Amino acid sequence: MAVLVTRPSPDDELTAKALRARGLEVLRAPMLRFEAVPFQDETEANYGAIIVTSANALRAVAPQLGNSGLLKLPLFAVGEHTAAAAREAGFGEVIVAKGDAGALRDLVLGRAKSKQLKKASPILYLAGADLARDLAGELGEKGFTVVTRTTYRMVPAPNLPREICDAFVAHRIEAVLHYSRRSARAFLEAARAGGVEISALALPQCCISATVAAVLRDAGATQVTAAASPDENALFEALERALQPRLRTNL
Repeated sequence: MAVLVTRPSPDDELTAKALRARGLEVLRAPMLRFEAVPFQDETEANYGAIIVTSANALRAVAPQLGNSGLLKLPLFAVGEHTAAAAREAGFGEVIVAKGDAGALRDLVLGRAKSKQLKKASPILYLAGADLARDLAGELGEKGFTVVTRTTYRMVPAPNLPREICDAFVAHRIEAVLHYSRRSARAFLEAARAGGVEISALALPQCCISATVAAVLRDAGATQVTAAASPDENALFEALERALQPRLRTNL
């Protein structure tokens, strides 16, 4: 029996490795495909900081940064995974939030309140084409000027791989991991197109957050578990909880 990871590449392999270390069999079906967007900052803004809500934004711009002065700016990362990508890209000062955009917003506001960040200087937001939250608008309401630059897009996969559909039919999959609302929606559409929607939704769906879990519940899934916090360790704990009844049944 296997756990299906729907996370985009290359992060899906890191997740698979961590799950295998826990003794689990893993199948992968990335539901979103990463595409970099050429990064061009045509403004003459003297930025005071950078905010990033996804490691993909940094993967997209890293080859174009070179010796850019942006690397000298403080960078606010949504969580540890994104922070690691920032350091790998060459940023020296990386401040880490607790895993979601709300925490990142509060971290920026806290730094401004303590005079460690000046509101007068614009903030550069390296972002994806599709945003789940208007972080720039929320900071704008607090007096910041935020310049948003789209650096990447995530393209939904139209279908599940044939071997994954076959695994659903053969009851080889015991749970599915979901990392975003968009990838969850793409999974549902691909499962429907592959004729395995009923089989897929009958299984435990383990989600990185309550908002992602809502997508699965709205689609009719009844075994939906959300992580206690928006990080992978909490997601793995949710997976363990979801699998417990099945593990007891197999004893």
